[in-house]
Amino acid sequence: MLHTINKSPFLYRNLESCLRFAKQGDPIMLYEDGIYAVTSGSKIQSIVIEALKKHPIYAIEADVKARGITKVIEGVYLCDYFCFVALAEQHKVYPWF
Repeated sequence: MLHTINKSPFLYRNLESCLRFAKQGDPIMLYEDGIYAVTSGSKIQSIVIEALKKHPIYAIEADVKARGITKVIEGVYLCDYFCFVALAEQHKVYPWF
């Protein structure tokens, strides 16, 4: 299952909820404001680093750049919308609102 998150982890708990229910190895895609989760040095960095031990985590690079994020947590895959579509074709998609 591909889990998608588009809300800021600083305003919503959808990332935390996702991580409680996602199965080992399920990919997680962050886009729009969800990409704030991958900011290196943020207060939730430890949560993301721990999640990377169980899940591949992707962030849309265009959204990262658009929000001025210059330091991304090591291990997070930056990808484009073609990558997003490819993952969606391979997995059932579950959006976390």
